[in-house]
Amino acid sequence: MFNNLKLEKMITTANLKNWVNVDQLVETIGAVQTNPELDKFEFRAKNNWINGGHCVSSIKSFYGVGAEDESRQETFTMESSHPHVLLGQDEGATPPEIVLHALGSCLTAAMTYHAAANGIDIQSAESTLEGGVDLQGFLGLDAEVRKGFDGINFKLKVKSDATTEQLENLAKFSPVFDIITNPTPVTIEIGNGNYKFYKKATQLCSSVF
Repeated sequence: MFNNLKLEKMITTANLKNWVNVDQLVETIGAVQTNPELDKFEFRAKNNWINGGHCVSSIKSFYGVGAEDESRQETFTMESSHPHVLLGQDEGATPPEIVLHALGSCLTAAMTYHAAANGIDIQSAESTLEGGVDLQGFLGLDAEVRKGFDGINFKLKVKSDATTEQLENLAKFSPVFDIITNPTPVTIEIGNGNYKFYKKATQLCSSVF
């Protein structure tokens, strides 16, 4: 009971905007500006193959603000699989669907965080994402067909006093949006092999709002 009251008091007295602690956000921005070494982060995931197209990833440790993080107590797990029509057992969302989840979540979070920093209220936000894939690329039937999404359509409904242009510009601070829309170096190490390739620039989201 005491812990709940203490938490409620903290939430009530904190300078919150869009449920983001603005004071802490401003302090973080100032710290990074004065000490650039704090801006480097490394995120990690460990992936285990179960069978067929079923894999499970575990996520816990990361590096940030100049040190290994010790605050995260829980290990997060995520499953990916494939539906029966794609020879899977539907134990989880497909990897492309997880990419859509990451993109939608990151665009929305970037918008709300930057809106908070600019004093903009976000009352609600809901998005839908669609990405088309041609199996001829994945199955190796046509070398001219790309293996991944041929485009992503992101539609966001927001209740806010900001303009559509303002919200779009804030959302585009998303790191995942940058990862998908710009070439990202990827290194693959298999056994004793070390193969490096660079992902071709992904087609820009056909509709952000």
